[in-house]
Amino acid sequence: MNLKEKIERGLVALSLESHLEVADKLEQYLALITKWNKVTNLTSIDNPEQMVLVHLLDSLSIQPYLSGPRILDVGSGAGLPGIPLALINEDKDFILLDSNGKKTRFMLQVTIELGIKNIEVVQSRAQDFQGEFDQVVCRAFTGTDDFVKACSHLLAPGGSLLAMKGPAESEVTPLPGFKQSIHQLNVPGLPSERYLIEIGR
Repeated sequence: MNLKEKIERGLVALSLESHLEVADKLEQYLALITKWNKVTNLTSIDNPEQMVLVHLLDSLSIQPYLSGPRILDVGSGAGLPGIPLALINEDKDFILLDSNGKKTRFMLQVTIELGIKNIEVVQSRAQDFQGEFDQVVCRAFTGTDDFVKACSHLLAPGGSLLAMKGPAESEVTPLPGFKQSIHQLNVPGLPSERYLIEIGR
């Protein structure tokens, strides 16, 4: 099975078969990560087949929980989960935020080479950034409380924070003024469990 077929099979397993046309761009995206990873530390995973599971399908597993037209991806790094999600949500606008200039240059290059029109790349720390978003998502923040402190000012009324976590990080800690719910994510082929903590006011 080649890489594109593996991506297509993953899309079907995530009930995203109506988006199979983006498999080519997702494959090109992995090729760009692999190329840039040789000189810029984007990810510790350098095997494209493993990237399909750990990066692409993991990112796309939160698709059922996306809502609203404006989504901010904080600490986006190599563009995860923002770039895969933007490719299958052309009706939504994504802001990809990272404080690392090399990573924001990579993400900008991806949007140019893949012709992605619904992404804006910004170099900034979340604490210093301003704007209102329907959802703020991240894969990289260490603690949920730190995520809330850094990003709650970016929520539009009725908006929510989405924190992607592994099993050891999925415990909910009390956050005064916020309501939280945990969703178990289905990442086909990934042996470790993944969770999404949804946080709203």
